[in-house]
Formats: sequence, structure tokens, C-alpha cells
Amino acid sequence: MMRKELARYIGLKRSLGFQFRCQHILLKGFVAFAAERGDRYVKTARVLQWAALAPSPAQRRRRLMTVRRFALVMHAENARHEIPARDAFGSADFRRRSPYIYSTKEIARLIKAASALEPAGTIRPVMYATLIGLIASTGMRISEALALEVDDITTDGLLVRESKFRKSRLLPLHATTRRALDRYIAVRNELGVVDRALFPSVTGKSLHPRTVHSVFQQLLKRTGLKGANAGRDPRVHDLRHTFAVRSLERCRHDAAEVARHIVALGTYLGHAQMTHTYWYLQATPVLMDQIAKANEALLLGRAA
Repeated sequence: MMRKELARYIGLKRSLGFQFRCQHILLKGFVAFAAERGDRYVKTARVLQWAALAPSPAQRRRRLMTVRRFALVMHAENARHEIPARDAFGSADFRRRSPYIYSTKEIARLIKAASALEPAGTIRPVMYATLIGLIASTGMRISEALALEVDDITTDGLLVRESKFRKSRLLPLHATTRRALDRYIAVRNELGVVDRALFPSVTGKSLHPRTVHSVFQQLLKRTGLKGANAGRDPRVHDLRHTFAVRSLERCRHDAAEVARHIVALGTYLGHAQMTHTYWYLQATPVLMDQIAKANEALLLGRAA
């Protein structure tokens, strides 16, 4: 019984645009575990028994919360489905990892280091330099950049096809970004690269994210950025945070303009909700100075 309900639940989530891959795997595991013990409905004791098999507190809580969300939906249709307490394994101790906001010079150093990758004279150095520059100048997700094909470069911008939440969008490009892409395409043509993937691996398919992260670690060492984020290594994903923050720094400083900018920024980044855009913002000296000046002007206006 629960297998059919799970299929409906997964179908509902995916129809709303969620990929729901990890959750699907976890829920299939729970339903199989419960079915082996004769359960037709979600039982709190069974959920806790299954979740307790996970090797770490974080994974146990993740299992619990995944099944709990499923149980909430099922309980609305049939009260025989039990809803486990969200704090059955204690409260969450989640802390957002502070992103590293790159300076313009640091991004330039990363691109220069990528351009010096071996073997020289191949597509590899210019490909990684272009990839890093593209993510930095557009704020694209690494998965979106790696999924690009040559035909996705259009006269109007970059076509990002069905990325997160299965949404497609067109990204207008700055003239400098467009020229860098044109140079990259020219190098590809000179070297006889005919793969459809814009950033191909040696097999002709798109680069794998793990490969990119491995190369990025090399670039951090070469540029002296290892451990630069309070002892932690900056990430490729931090380039997306940097794009969001730097774009806000350049926004005109009045409430109406900032509100319009946040909406435009969220659309450009491919966010389904504005709260997702706020997640990418981080206090910087420039932003704090702007906030201080805005507060000072507000207070002076009231005093007048």
C-alpha cells in the first residue's frame, strides 16, 4: 500500500519542479523496511527504528525528517498514518557555512592559474579558465555551467535548460563575458574539438563536478587561497555567492531600487523563491557602509 502512496508522493513533488533524488532513495528504503515487517501505514516506532540505523546523528535526523514530511501528506488523507515528532532525535544543530567572497584580483588569479594548467597547447587550460570566468561573471551553478552545450550560446545570451526546479532561463551576458566565450569557441575550433558539451571531458561528455572540484583545489594551492576562508578552503560555489553580493554592492541605494534589484537577481540566478536569493547574500564592508549611510540619512530625515 505504502509503495503506491510513495509513487504518488514522488510524482507530486516532481510535478512541482523538485528533482527529489536523495529523498526518493531514502523513502524507498524506509517503505521497503516497513513492508518487510508487515506495515501498511507509517508507524512512528518503525520510523525511529529505521532512522536509528543511520551511522551519524545528522543522517538519523535526515531520515526522520524525510519520512515525517511524507507522513504529513499521507496523514492528511488517512489518519492511520502516524507522524513522528520532529525532535525525536533532538533538535537540529545546523549552521550555515559562511561563503568566501572573492575579490576581483583573486578571481583574476584563479583564471590566470587555470590558464597555466598542463598540458599546454590543449583545450584543458583555456577550458578551465573560461569555466571559472563564466561562473564568476554570471553566478551560474556549477551543474548548470557543466550541462551547457555549444548550441546554448545564442545571440541573446546563454540558454540554461531545465536546471534546478526544472526551470529554463536565458542569461544575458556582459560584453566581456561574451567575448571570452567567443575566444574559447575559436580555440575549440582551432584544436578540432567537435563535442557538443561546451566543457567536455576526455570522453567527450561534460566534465564531472568532482573533476572540477579536484582541479579547483590545485588552483587554490597555486594562488595561495588554500584555507583563506577562516581556515577552510573557498569553494567553486562561493563564486555564485560572490556574484550575488557584488551585484548588490553596485545597486543604487534606495529601497525601491534594491527591491527591484533583488527580484531581478533572483530571476537571473534561477531561484524559485526570494528567500533562496537572500541565502546567497553576505555582509561585506561595502554593504555595511551603505547600510550605515542609509540609516544615518533616515535618522537625519526624521530629526528634520
